[in-house]
Amino acid sequence: MNTFMRILRKVSPQLSLPFLVIFCALIFTFLPIRTYSQASPNIVLFLADDMAWFDAGAYGSEQAITPNIDKLASEGMRFDNMFTSTAMCAPTRQQLYTGLWPVRNGAYPNHSWVYNSVKSIPHYFGAQGYRTALAGKDHFGPPEAFPFERLSTKLSTDSTFERIEEFVKRDSNQPFFLVVTSNEPHVPWNRGNVELFPSNELTIPSYLVDCRETRKEMTKYLAEINAMDEELGKCMDIIGQSSKLKENTLFIFTSEQGSQFPFGKWTCYDHGLKTAFIVRWPRKVAPGSSNDALTQYIDVVPTLLEAAGIDWKNVQTGAVDEYGNANFDGESFMDVLTGVSSTHRKYVFGIHTTRGILDGSESYPIRSIRSDKYLYIRNLSFGSAFRNVTLVRNSERLIEPWRQIGQTDEQVMARTTFYEYRPYEELYDVVRDPNHLHNLAMEETYTHIKKPLGANLSEWMKQQGDWGVATEMEAKFRQKAYLIRNPNANHKGYQPPRPNNKE
Repeated sequence: MNTFMRILRKVSPQLSLPFLVIFCALIFTFLPIRTYSQASPNIVLFLADDMAWFDAGAYGSEQAITPNIDKLASEGMRFDNMFTSTAMCAPTRQQLYTGLWPVRNGAYPNHSWVYNSVKSIPHYFGAQGYRTALAGKDHFGPPEAFPFERLSTKLSTDSTFERIEEFVKRDSNQPFFLVVTSNEPHVPWNRGNVELFPSNELTIPSYLVDCRETRKEMTKYLAEINAMDEELGKCMDIIGQSSKLKENTLFIFTSEQGSQFPFGKWTCYDHGLKTAFIVRWPRKVAPGSSNDALTQYIDVVPTLLEAAGIDWKNVQTGAVDEYGNANFDGESFMDVLTGVSSTHRKYVFGIHTTRGILDGSESYPIRSIRSDKYLYIRNLSFGSAFRNVTLVRNSERLIEPWRQIGQTDEQVMARTTFYEYRPYEELYDVVRDPNHLHNLAMEETYTHIKKPLGANLSEWMKQQGDWGVATEMEAKFRQKAYLIRNPNANHKGYQPPRPNNKE
């Protein structure tokens, strides 16, 4: 204001001081002036792509080479029970950016868009004076729902990191929110140094079939994780160039959903929905700490809003649930982040839509609920076969070799068959059976566990407006290809053509 007064006096020296004071007071009363405070932290959110949560040294892996993930964990907090609710790229990212579960925001099948009315990170933080940008893979839409400044579409070039550095240094007086999204280790696994991972020295998880083909694929997958870790290191170096910048930046690494091995991506098992999540926030988060609180991706935006000093409870999301609520599905876990509490959620939820994905089933909706000890799953079209690209187009990589081994090994054949044909209900003790090998759903001694989990899952589906098979059958009308051709269809009240329509 004082600067503005000096300019006025220079232009019109004949104006009296009282007049200038009154004039400026009126201007600053009616003109919306935004001020920036570096008490609000900068935020960097780095996402891997299709990486199992346990494939990092910080999470106990003895074969993954991830020095930068491990360094970040040594400087921050490791979350041991963070979950996405959908093990597919587009639904995962859009729930993370909006704070809303997939059916409610509209993006529940893969390659889908949120409803036109839905808001996201650029809206929430832009209104508070943040610059927001994204470098790397997007997998969201429509564009107006995610108005990030776009720095690049890939990370695998030096120019991308030059743009990231320019963005970070552009205005030291204005906080920024930067999302960096790698394309690794998404298939095809063709980056990184495979010689670092001799196939005969690998340990294959017990939920997979240990054979030559599995080891070959695992070698390529781990090499891509190492390449992604190098990208993370470049981002950490950019932030670390200035001690002041590093001290005032909340830095997150997360692995997204599980890897594209069977029982990972495209499922509601922990290998699909559980995600690595590490937060470094100097002077706020204890270095080298960890927690096992149940948390979900929808909780991330409310937490970061609170970190920025914003009342997230009163933020309007642009989506209304079945009970008329227009706020976030997620809740801030700031108390966990700062060490005040060791708990957050009682349950985390999962949803999978096979209809519309590459080589997917006509209808195979899966829903799940998980406590700190048990995972309960409903396969709503259990009488039909579960299908995806792993089973059809890419079957020669793993499934066919498994089937060949199964000709002489009943255990292998049973495991391979279970991936395609599952019962209506599954129940696992995730503490005693972390690889989900023993289904307890039909055992009477677990009825008292299964019944309340099922009731809470049904209630969650109702709140989300999720009608199971009926919602599955409308999945294609939420996908990008359909919405581009039918732009007026992207609102919650839209009534799509019936499933027998050629659409």
